Formats: sequence, structure tokens, C-alpha cells
Amino acid sequence: SSINCLLQRRPRECLPAPCSGHTQWQAMEAEPTWDAQLASAAEALKESKFFDGVQFINSCMEAYGKLVGDEDGKLIKDPTAFVADHSGKLSADQKAQLTKMYEVRGDIITGLGAHKRAAADFAAAQALGGASDGLAAKQKSAEEAAKGPKKLDKIPVTVITGFLGAGKTTLLNRILKENHGKRIAVIENEFGEVGIDDSLIEAGPLTTEENIVEMNNGCICCTVRGDLIMGLKKMVKNAQKNNKPLDAVIIETTGLADPAPVAQTFFADDFVQQKLCLDGILTVADAKHLIMHLDEEKPEGVENEAVEQVAFADRILLNKCDLVSEADLDEVERRIRMINEGVQIKRCKYSEVDMDFILGIKAFSLDKILEMDDGFLSDSAEHQHDERVSSVGINIKGEVDQQKLNDWIGWLLKEKGIDIFRTKGVLAVKGMPQKFVFQAVHMAFSGAPQRDWAAGEERVCKLTFIGKNLDREELVGGFNKCLV
Repeated sequence: SSINCLLQRRPRECLPAPCSGHTQWQAMEAEPTWDAQLASAAEALKESKFFDGVQFINSCMEAYGKLVGDEDGKLIKDPTAFVADHSGKLSADQKAQLTKMYEVRGDIITGLGAHKRAAADFAAAQALGGASDGLAAKQKSAEEAAKGPKKLDKIPVTVITGFLGAGKTTLLNRILKENHGKRIAVIENEFGEVGIDDSLIEAGPLTTEENIVEMNNGCICCTVRGDLIMGLKKMVKNAQKNNKPLDAVIIETTGLADPAPVAQTFFADDFVQQKLCLDGILTVADAKHLIMHLDEEKPEGVENEAVEQVAFADRILLNKCDLVSEADLDEVERRIRMINEGVQIKRCKYSEVDMDFILGIKAFSLDKILEMDDGFLSDSAEHQHDERVSSVGINIKGEVDQQKLNDWIGWLLKEKGIDIFRTKGVLAVKGMPQKFVFQAVHMAFSGAPQRDWAAGEERVCKLTFIGKNLDREELVGGFNKCLV
């Protein structure tokens, strides 16, 4: 499945290559030995570099597993099964080495918050002959932490994801305008080359412009992931410097983002891991179009983002319920539960939902993610978008004729709407004092005047199309014909 292949470790190529014109072979860097990896893992643990530690200890145990006949990877994936299958075949020295490995791994995983998984590692260490008061205490502590309520000594982060046009920005605005008294910072990520959502976000009383960071023309799950880390660090440091502590951070991803690499960010960077924690992944699902996107066939090696967004969700808002029948809603929920059986689903329209369902929910569980995807913590992430999907942005001074615009958009979405996933824009319309906000999802579109143009503000038109096999020349040329 797409989940199981997600973030799998790529084998490192260590084959020597002949030097051109010589009989000598170019030496390649040798793979570190398992004992060197174990030493590196212990050092990373000592420095509280838990994500680095996971890479070292997993590499160590993979290499050692081959030496002791672990052909199916149970040494890491299922410690209980490994001990049951192999304990009788191991020498005393091998058991002693594995006991060390499991204890180090348990300590590292504890640092990342996967207490249930850590308890399994500590139990395996004891079962291999390493029974001691220290290990027993660690196992008991991990088991109690897995059962008990999470401590919130870090800034909670909510990730809002969902396919293009599902209603993510509408939900974000509802959160920001709600009278909850929280100082919330926002990171807004757009796939399009022309930013539109910054014009659509309505800051609340405690969310100022300095706490809203926009990242355009790239996906925070891959191309601008480093910007996400820098943005989070800047927000936290500014809040500390200005003595205005943050109560929460909300990240709205692009509709084409895979939430797994975004979630991994909160474990991969030491500063982020120490200061922030994931509260939950919220997926906004479009009741009218979700099944179509779940069933879309992708090129080989390209994951289906809609499936990943459902799979990694801690809560799902089944939005736009007013656009489909009750029977259709039941079928959409059935399809969701085929992917994420136990997820809580709330039916809604216009992204209207109680804040208690989405904020302060302490729903993200690293243990749950590792059970679903044991490669989640691997640093060899390889995320590939569908190359057929792109964006076309228009940013031009001037005004449009409303009738010409309506005629062209109506024709365009009727003829090309299946392949145009999302259209959104803020337009200057001749004779209209307000900014005209236009939005479409496939062939369903709406538009309405919003805030007034400010006195002296330059009247411009911004429009973004996101879809498959887009014809830039056709889209730009068609829009230009609508200009006054």
C-alpha cells in the first residue's frame, strides 16, 4: 500500500566504480559497522538528539539482524515476535548485544514520545536475559506514560490538511475568529505560484500579521520543508523575545501535501522537537469529490495524496455535506474507514465545527503512526508529486469585465473542470468597490464581493489554477480577454 512504501529506507549504493583509463577502483565510503552505529546511537541519546539516534540504532539493528538470521525484519518491527522466534538460537554474547540495543532504542523512542513502542523494546531487552531493576522500572514507566494523559509543556501544533478545495482556509478563519482567548500563530502553505490565501485569511484578535507566515510555490512536505522549520523557529523565538507566549500553532498545508513528512518535522529537528508538539492532524474532506480523488490512478512511484491525508488523520471533518445525499455521505464514511478505521469523523458544512473537536485534543500518537508505518522515522524520505499536476498563476494590474469573466470561467470549467482541481482568485471588477473573491473546485464555483479596496490601493487581479495537464498559454490568454 502507499502507506507501507512511504518513507522506506533506501539502500545505500556502495559498489566501487572503475576509474576512467585505469585499472584501479575508486574506493567508496564503507558502510559503518553495527557496533559503530550502536556507539553513535548511544552518543546521540546522551545529547538528546533522538531523531538522529533513531537513524543510528535502526541501522545498527538492521545490520545485526542479518548476522543472527532475522530475514523478515522482526528485530525492529516486532520485538516480541523476534524474541519468541530467535531467543533459543542466540548465543550469550548475541543476547547481551541485543539487550544493549533494545535498551538504547527504548530510551531514544521514549525521548520522541512513543511510549508504547519503548515498552516493547524494554520488555525484549529483559526477555533476552537483561532483566534488572533498571530495565523493569523503564518498562513500567513507559507503560504508564502510554496509558496516562499527555503532558503539554510544549506549544501544541495543529496541522490542517485535505485535498484542494475541501475547506481548509474556511476552517482556519473560523478558528482564528473564535472567542477562545488563545494567541495562535499560523503557517500558510500554498502550492500555487501566486499567493491567494493570504488575502483570504482573517486574523483574529490575538493573531497579528507578524504571527502569520506564508510559504508559496512549493509544498512543505518536500520542496519548502526547510522553510517550515525556519518559520517555526522564528515564531517561537519572536514570541519569547516579545514576551508574548504562543498558545498554539496552526499549519495549513497545500491540498497536494502528504501529511507524513510534515508530521516527521516535529521529530527530525532538535529545536522544534524540544519546543513544539503535534496536537493533531485534521483532515478536511470534500464529501462531493473525495471518492473521485481516492480512486484516482497515479503514475508508478507517485502516492495518492488524498489517501495519505485520510490515513494520517486524527480527526476528519466531512465537509460540504449539504451538496450530497445521506446515502452518499454513508458511502464516503465507509470509504474513509477502509483507510483509517478508528478515526473520529464529524459531518459539517462550511467547515462549521466545535473547537473542542479540533483544538487541544492531544490526539496525535507516534505509537499509532509507527504501527501503521514503521518507516515513519526514517530520514531517507522520498516524496514525489504527480508531475502532471502544476499551477498557473496570474497577477496583473487592471480590472475585468464581469460578464466576460463569467462567460469564460463558465466555459472553462465546463470543458476542463475535471482536470482543474482548484481555482481561486481575488479580482478587481469594473464598477465594483469591493474585492471579488472567486473560488472553484472542479466544476462547482462561487464568487462574491468581500472587503472594499482601500483608498489609493492599486486594483490588481490575482488568480491561481491548480490541476492536471494545464495549458498555461490558454489560461493566461483566456483571462486577458476578460480585462477591460
